Amino acid sequence: MAQKYLIFISSSTEDLKTERAALSRIIWGLGNIPVVMDGFDRKDPVDEQIVKKHIADCDYFVSLVAHKYGLLADGSSKIADEYAQALKANVPVIALIIGEKARWKESRMERDEEVIKALSAFKEKLCSHPHAFWTNAQELENNARELILHEMFLNPRQGWSPGGSSVHPQVVNELGRLIGENEKLKRSVLSENRDPNQWHDKIKHTLEMLAVNKESLSFYYVAGTNWENTIKCRYLRIFKLLAPELYTGKTTADLSRFLGSILNPDLSRTVRKDYPIPSNTIKKIMVDLNLLKLVRFSGEGGGEVWELTEYGKELYGLYRLRHFERLLKGLLETRQIES
Repeated sequence: MAQKYLIFISSSTEDLKTERAALSRIIWGLGNIPVVMDGFDRKDPVDEQIVKKHIADCDYFVSLVAHKYGLLADGSSKIADEYAQALKANVPVIALIIGEKARWKESRMERDEEVIKALSAFKEKLCSHPHAFWTNAQELENNARELILHEMFLNPRQGWSPGGSSVHPQVVNELGRLIGENEKLKRSVLSENRDPNQWHDKIKHTLEMLAVNKESLSFYYVAGTNWENTIKCRYLRIFKLLAPELYTGKTTADLSRFLGSILNPDLSRTVRKDYPIPSNTIKKIMVDLNLLKLVRFSGEGGGEVWELTEYGKELYGLYRLRHFERLLKGLLETRQIES
C-alpha cells in the first residue's frame, strides 16, 4: 500500500487564503495529507498544546511566507512559534518565500518597522532549509511540488500506510486509552446504582448550563487605578480552565491569579499579583459551580479552599474524552477517505 505523509502547513492566515488552498491541493495531489490548525484558539493553553502535538506528529513542515508575520495578541508570531516547534520536534522544514518582484497589495503587508525587521530575520532563518521563492500562483505551485518531492526522496520519513494492519502505533495506543477511560466511567455509573440514561441526561443538562451562562470578568493591572477590560466569559470555558487546577484544593486568591493570567485580554500589560479579578466575582463563579455539584468548599484551617467533586471530575473527564475522540475520529476518517 502507498505510504502517505502528514505535511503541516504554516502561514499567516487571512492574507494567504488562496495560496494555502493551492498548497493543500498540491499535497493532496501528491498522495499525502495537509495538516492545518486554523480552527484552534492559540490563546487557549489546551488548544496551543494540541497544535504543538500535531506539529510534532507530522512528517514535514512547510512554511509559506509572504509579507505578514502572523502576529498574535501577545505580540508573538504564529508562524515563528510553529517553526520553533517544528525544529524542537526535529520535523524537516521546507520554506516557500515570496519573492521581491511579486505584486502584492499593501493591505496584505506589515507596516510597523520593527515587525518588518523581525519578518525579514525570520525569512533569513528559513533560507537555511530547503527553500524556494515565488512571485505568482504558478511559480508557487511548481516550486512547492518540486521541493516536497525532493525532500521526500532525500529525507524519507516514517509516514503511514492505509489499512488496519498499518495504523500508527500511537493511534492504537490512544484508542486503547480512550476505550479504557470510557469503560471506567461506565463501571462508575453501574457501581453507584445509577440509571445510565438519567446520568447521561444530567451530564448533558450540566454542560448546556455551562455553555449558555456567562460571567463578566474585570481585570486590575500593575500600576492600574481601577478595574478595566471587562469581558464576558462562558462558564464552560471557565470550568474547562479551572478543572485541572481543582484536582488539588485552591484558594479564592489562587483562582483569581490563575484566571487573571490566563484570560487577560491585554497581554501587553501585566495583571497585579493579588486578586487581578475581583474576589466577589471568583466567589460567585465558585458558588454557581457548587450549585451544579461540580465543586465543593472546604474551610480547612480557616481558609477558603475549593476543589472538584467526584461529579465534577467525571464531567471534566467525559468532556476531555469526547474532545479526544472527535480529534481521533477526524484523523481516522481522513485516513479512510485516502485509502
